[in-house]
Amino acid sequence: MPNPPQDPHPSPPPVRRGLVFAIIGLALMMMSIDSTIVATALHSLQHDLDTTINWAGWTITAYSFGFVVMLPLAGRLSEQYGRRRVFVGSVVAFTTASLLCGLVDDIDALIALRVVQAAGGAGFTPSATGLIVDHFGKERDRAVSLFGSIFPVGAMIGPIFGGLFVTYWSWRGIFLVNVPIGIIVVALALRAIPPDRARVEPARAGSDATGMALLGSGLLAGMLAITYLGEAEAKVASLPFLVLLVVAFAAFGLFLRHIARATHPFIAPRLVYGRGFGAVNLVNAIFSGIPFGVVALIPLYATNRYGIDALRSGTLLVAQGIAAVSLSALAAVLIRRTGYRAPLYVGTLVIAIGVVLLAVGPLANIEPYTWLAGAAFLVGAGSGMLNPATRNAGLQLAPEHASTLAALRSMSMQIGSIATIAVATAILADAADPGTAQAWIYAALVLLLGLASPLIARVPEHRGAW
Repeated sequence: MPNPPQDPHPSPPPVRRGLVFAIIGLALMMMSIDSTIVATALHSLQHDLDTTINWAGWTITAYSFGFVVMLPLAGRLSEQYGRRRVFVGSVVAFTTASLLCGLVDDIDALIALRVVQAAGGAGFTPSATGLIVDHFGKERDRAVSLFGSIFPVGAMIGPIFGGLFVTYWSWRGIFLVNVPIGIIVVALALRAIPPDRARVEPARAGSDATGMALLGSGLLAGMLAITYLGEAEAKVASLPFLVLLVVAFAAFGLFLRHIARATHPFIAPRLVYGRGFGAVNLVNAIFSGIPFGVVALIPLYATNRYGIDALRSGTLLVAQGIAAVSLSALAAVLIRRTGYRAPLYVGTLVIAIGVVLLAVGPLANIEPYTWLAGAAFLVGAGSGMLNPATRNAGLQLAPEHASTLAALRSMSMQIGSIATIAVATAILADAADPGTAQAWIYAALVLLLGLASPLIARVPEHRGAW
C-alpha cells in the first residue's frame, strides 16, 4: 500500500498562548521592577562607590534617558527584523548589562551600563506587543490589555525587593537578581515562541539613520532640559535650560519635516500625527503620563505636608498599585462592550477626583495617611480603567505596526510623567512651604486634565475584537 503523500508545507504546531503570555509577562515584570528598585539603593551606592548623591541619582536618570531614546528604534527593529529576535535580543542585552552592573566598582561605568540596560529594556514592550498581535488571534485585544496589570505590580514590589536586598545583602543584588530570571526567559522564549515569519518588508539600506538621529537628539535634549529643570538651582530663564529646549524643539521640528519627505522613514508620519494616531499619542502622554507623575510624587507630598516618615509614605503606593491592577484586569474583560471612549472618560473622572482629594487634604477626624491612601487608590483605579483602552486604541488602527505603536505609547507616557515630575520638583525647590505648593500643583494638574478632556472624543471608537 503506497504511503500517503507528505504535505510539503505542514502546519506549524499550535502556539501555547498561556505559556507565551507568561514568558512575556515575566520579562515585563523584570523590567518594571528595575524601573523602581534602584531608588532604594541610592544611599548604599553613594557609600560603596565613594561618590555623591547626585552621581548616584544619575543611575536612575541614565536609565530613563536610554529607555525613552531607544523606544522608537526598538519598535522599528521589531517590525523590520522580527518580534521574537528583538524580544530575545533585548532580554539578552538587559540580562548581560544587569550582570555587569552588579560587578562594577566605578560609578561612571555603572551609569554607562544603566544606559545599555535601558536600551535592552526598551525592546521588551514593542516586541512583546507584536508577539501578542501575531500569535493571539481574536484574543489579542484582551491579552494586550492585561499588560496594564503587570507594570503596577512591578513598580509596587520593586522598592520592597530593593529594601530587602540592601538590608540583607548588597546593592549589587538589585541588578544580579535579573540574571537568573533573564536566563529563564531566554530559554523558555526560544522553546515556546514560534520563530519569526519570513520578513515581508525587506531591510532598507541605511534604515533611516537621519530620522533616528534627529528623533534621538530631540528626545535626549528634551530629557536633559526637563531633568535640569528639576535641579534645585535651576531657573526657567537659565541659559543651559533654554539652549537644551531650543535644541529639542529644533530637532523635533526637523524630524517631523524629515519623515514627511523621506521615502522610507523609520516611523511613518501617520503613526505620529495622522488621523486618530495623533489623538491617541496625546491621550497617552496626558491621561496616562500625568497620573504616573502624580503617583510618583505622593510619598514626597506625604512627608512634606503631613510629616509622614519615608517608610509609611512609600507604602501609600501599595493602595494605588492594587487598584490599578484590579481595575485594569476588569477593564480588559469589559473592553469589547465598553469600547474605548467610555472607560477613558470614566477613568479620567476618577483620577481627577483622587487628585482633588490629594490637593484639599483630609476632612475632620480622618487621619492623613488614610486620606492619602484613599486618594492614591482612586488615582490607581482611574488609571487601571483607561489602561486597556489607551493600549488598544492605536493598535486596532494598524495591527501590522503593533511594535512601533507600542513604542510610541510608552514614549508618550514616559515624556508625560517625567515632564510632570520635573516641573513639579522645580517649583518645589523654590517653595517656602513645599507641602502647600504641591497641593496647588495637584490642583493645576486637575485643571489640565479637564482642559484636555475634549481630546478623548477624537480617539477612534471600537467595540469587539480587532
